Amino acid sequence: MNNTRGRSQLVFGFILILLGAGLLIIRNVPALQAIFGKYVEFPASMFLIGAGFFIFAIVMRRPNLSMPAAIIAGLGGIIYYQETTDIEGSWSYMWTLIPGFIGVGVIVSGLLGGDSTAYHLRRGRKWIMLSVVLFLIFSSFLGHWKFLGDYGPAILLILLGAWVLGRVMYHSFLAED
Repeated sequence: MNNTRGRSQLVFGFILILLGAGLLIIRNVPALQAIFGKYVEFPASMFLIGAGFFIFAIVMRRPNLSMPAAIIAGLGGIIYYQETTDIEGSWSYMWTLIPGFIGVGVIVSGLLGGDSTAYHLRRGRKWIMLSVVLFLIFSSFLGHWKFLGDYGPAILLILLGAWVLGRVMYHSFLAED
């Protein structure tokens, strides 16, 4: 077994034991339950698990863990938002944020890894842009809010098409020079 991999597994095992012991203590000590109880319940705990993955990725120099960390933390954030706002049917468009979480993970992975950071920034930015565009389109169609009124979806699709065409024309113009 690789020495770095063995150390990573040791640290990960130690972190899991500490987290488990902490949860046992919080569940059995009423004073701690009053303080930390809201953080160990479902949506918040999912967000904290993602944050823990980020910390583990930084400490153990495992940049590839940034992507699952971002996805887990992001899903925890979505579920927390849904539980606190009671907006019915929001999952029909909230799933569009997942590519953005992947983009954040790609960017953080590049920053932690140090190799071809510009590539990771471009790639992550593309995932985030895709997520924003999908979110705006789906939430204007399926959401309870009417972005840009009744014409929101049509306006967003026209703007997206113009952006894609402009980008293609810009890059083809640069290629001719």
